[in-house]
Amino acid sequence: MMNSKFQKSIDAAALVVGKTWPLYSFVTSNPLAGYEKMSFEKAVLLAKDQLNANVFPEASVFAQALAKGEINEQILVALLKEHNFLAPVTDYLRQMGVSTTHDHKKTNQLLNAIMSKWLAAFMDEGLAEWEMPNKEDGFYKAWRKLAIYDTDLPKTALHEIPKTSEEALKVATEGYTSTEYEKIFTNHLAALPGWTGYINYRLVSGSQWQEEYPISLTDYLAVRLWIAKKLKIEIYAENKSHGEPTSISKLQYVWLQAWEKSWQEQLLATLSQKQGKLINEDAKLPEAQMVFCIDTRSELIRRHVESKGNYETFGYAGFFGIAMDYKNLSDGITRKSCPPIVGSAYLVTETAQPFQKAKVYDFKKQKELLKFKDYFLKRMKNMLPSAFGFVEGSGFFYGLSLIARTLQPGWLYRLTQKQGTELETICEPQITSSCSGEEFEISLPLNQKVAIVKSAFDLMGWKQFAPLVLFIGHGSHSANNAFGSSLDCGACAASPGRHNARMLAKLANQPEVQLALKVEYGIEIPVNTLFIGGEHNTTTDEIVLFDAAVPKNREAELSNFKVALNQAQQTATQERLGSVKDSVLKAQAKANDWAETRPEWGLAKNAAFVIGSRELTKHNNLDGRCFLHSYDWEMDDTGKALEGIMQGPMVVTQWINNHYYFSTVDNAIFGGGSKITHNVTGKFGVVQGNGGDLKMGLPLQSLMQTDLEMYHQPLRLSVVIHAPVSRVSEIILRNENLQELLNNEWIYLLVMDPLEANKVQQYNKNGKWFNVVLESKNKEVELMPV
Repeated sequence: MMNSKFQKSIDAAALVVGKTWPLYSFVTSNPLAGYEKMSFEKAVLLAKDQLNANVFPEASVFAQALAKGEINEQILVALLKEHNFLAPVTDYLRQMGVSTTHDHKKTNQLLNAIMSKWLAAFMDEGLAEWEMPNKEDGFYKAWRKLAIYDTDLPKTALHEIPKTSEEALKVATEGYTSTEYEKIFTNHLAALPGWTGYINYRLVSGSQWQEEYPISLTDYLAVRLWIAKKLKIEIYAENKSHGEPTSISKLQYVWLQAWEKSWQEQLLATLSQKQGKLINEDAKLPEAQMVFCIDTRSELIRRHVESKGNYETFGYAGFFGIAMDYKNLSDGITRKSCPPIVGSAYLVTETAQPFQKAKVYDFKKQKELLKFKDYFLKRMKNMLPSAFGFVEGSGFFYGLSLIARTLQPGWLYRLTQKQGTELETICEPQITSSCSGEEFEISLPLNQKVAIVKSAFDLMGWKQFAPLVLFIGHGSHSANNAFGSSLDCGACAASPGRHNARMLAKLANQPEVQLALKVEYGIEIPVNTLFIGGEHNTTTDEIVLFDAAVPKNREAELSNFKVALNQAQQTATQERLGSVKDSVLKAQAKANDWAETRPEWGLAKNAAFVIGSRELTKHNNLDGRCFLHSYDWEMDDTGKALEGIMQGPMVVTQWINNHYYFSTVDNAIFGGGSKITHNVTGKFGVVQGNGGDLKMGLPLQSLMQTDLEMYHQPLRLSVVIHAPVSRVSEIILRNENLQELLNNEWIYLLVMDPLEANKVQQYNKNGKWFNVVLESKNKEVELMPV
């Protein structure tokens, strides 16, 4: 049984540790999630001291924002005066420039190097040819048996090393008081936040690797502190700073707030133009309706699709409301395909479409052959007797491949896409209950199918159904990109959203589901309405429809619609790449270019989350900076739909926003470093160069235009909701977690009240609302009680 004093101190120290997500499921999350119960300003200052990190944008970034007009100088000067900073703006830029850069050289480099070596060996997930022995015994016991052979340590006998991690902690902390434990543990967890973040991820996720080869923060601390004692390294370092603000940090915070307020005024000026006249301009029934993920990259493609005809688009979280795991027929691996904060209730698998069983059999055989081929080539390359001969014999063929990948990546992309067999053309998804990863043959009850479909309609405020309704998930395509999964759908746990989209379309097409919706809820779907799943490739802006089951009499109609989608791809890539000529070909080349450091920008520039009717944002170019979730306040009498959006998507977008914020303000600590010197370790992470800490955030190239010029603007998320303030207030008062995020200023909340036209109110940290008037604000009003 762990010493209660140790365990309590470790739990408290673990707040400094976020979650480092694996490369194959790289979900963006707030690295300071453990501090969300305290104010943003207090939390970042604590992190600054504990991690030796920058937590606000550097002076050069503020200067760029000011020069580009992203910071309104009038707003900045007013806020500076409000906080008694009365000198010229340029003086403060100079002060921040001198004082804000941190030295990222860590103390105890030898200790860090030793720990990184052991963690990489133990936590390897199949990359190493030779596994570390005794891993099944757990990290501490496996290390103990091998530590006597570690040449980085003084000569050590096995009997010198305590048998358990608790005994090792007692030995290492001998002479220190229990009140000093938390400080010691915090310092040593913060020394390698990437590695300790991955331990934290494994503990929370309960992955199969963790079940078979357990590791804990206690094990990590026991090994690290015992090694420190053996090397005669002082484990306790008194830190005189406790997250207290300084004149420079206050100044930085004011500049950040001025930048955020400047962005809010710009956004509100755009949205307020339509606030009082939210009537659908297209009175007639749309020819097609498309539901995209709320992902910021959907904003661009939605505009271009809408411009090609009488088409209506919606925004909805990209897992399409199905809390599921997906078992891939290609590799047999089951992966989560819903938000990390949501438990998976269903398992979706693939079954052969009618009359396609033979093709599915051939598909499986082909995948088995490819799997064996990959295994055989890997063994040939890695086994000592065959390695040299393999290189000599295969060099010519690999050389041709290298030339093609280097000189003709776009052509190779198109060839691969043309030759590949799409699983969706021969299979259809089937959904079953899921329990502990086991697959059940029992079909899902009708009431659960109906609930999934109805929930989607409710959250989006669906009023009418077009002949074609398309659920469009999204995924990305890139080559030689360790962080490729970070470009897929975050709402699907960094997996493509195609499987969820196909599943929802299949459920919505079922006659028994449609009948139940009509009888029980009065939702009548016309007999000619056809639901189809699809996927938006965010690197090429191609939209693929999974239409193998479409009836013959609808194929001509669908073919005409595909022409419009191709036109949308053309104009969207022209805007995104700034190129009129051959923009689609250039996008395809970027997607398959193995030397391309930024195949696409992902969610860079994200700064706002708009919850409301599409009419609020339609025809406005929001520059891919906004998450857009459809919502109709008039169809949500109880506020239940809005509460679901605020509890789920709003919280997740805050994670994304903070992940981008911290990766930008200090890429060395919170980010992923430069892709140029990345080395993949253990199949789950990257290190910079030949070792060191595991990188826990986004690469430099996903955030910066160049090494010195910013692309992503590090701002906290501004949430804009089109709904009555009273409704929003009631939801906040019912949800303590939302109160924490808002009162501690991790996000901003602004409400456009439809009952008071042309009026916007903002929530502040004291639980009050104030009326927002551009460049001025009125008297505060009390938060309305339930």
